[in-house]
Amino acid sequence: QVQFVESGGGLVQVGGSLRLSCRCTASREPFKLYNMGWYRQAPDKQRELVATISRSADRNYADSVKGRFTISRDYAENAVFLQMDSLQPEDTAVYYCNAELLGVNLWGQGTQVTVSS
Repeated sequence: QVQFVESGGGLVQVGGSLRLSCRCTASREPFKLYNMGWYRQAPDKQRELVATISRSADRNYADSVKGRFTISRDYAENAVFLQMDSLQPEDTAVYYCNAELLGVNLWGQGTQVTVSS
């Protein structure tokens, strides 16, 4: 069964950086077919889009992270990454990897990012 496994979360101070990874395992479909994205959910808030990267590597970012976060994907590693720089307390959330294929959305288990001031 296909799985998307996140890693790389943690505790960081304001202005610091983290790099999240999401690796695709056991997929019957080639990783290159998935549109990938990162979402986040802070306590008592709805899950929100952070960044997406399409099968053709077109990127889209939430206004709140533009210029600070960079999404990328490595087809050889079956992975998508989120480089997060200049982190702020409002970036604190659980970050989820999302994969979409033919209208079907798959989610990772989430990884906690905490930015301390």
